[in-house]
Amino acid sequence: MAAAGARAIGCALTPEITSFRRREWNPLPYEGCVGVDGKVVVHEDDLLVAMLRFGENATIHEHPGETETIVACIEGEGLTSVAGETAPIREGELVRWPKGIPHRLWTEDSRMKTLMIERTTV
Repeated sequence: MAAAGARAIGCALTPEITSFRRREWNPLPYEGCVGVDGKVVVHEDDLLVAMLRFGENATIHEHPGETETIVACIEGEGLTSVAGETAPIREGELVRWPKGIPHRLWTEDSRMKTLMIERTTV
């Protein structure tokens, strides 16, 4: 039986290489998102991984998430809120947003790159 992400050829396994779903940086296509570009790295039935790039004074509007979400700040700094509580998020830090709870992510006078992971099953 082949491991996930590999194909059996004879007795050997070879890596199964696929392209990102959305390889280029594109503006987020949601109303209320300003100055944020994204790339979808992984999009499967139960998992979404995206890179987000925030310019100065960029925002993803406050909304309740349909899934549990983890955001890792890879570079720079910004702000996040969950259930009305605001906190800074900086390079090397994570924030978790529970399913169904309003949250937001934005920058003011800074830039930020993040990795967003959404899980539909826990």
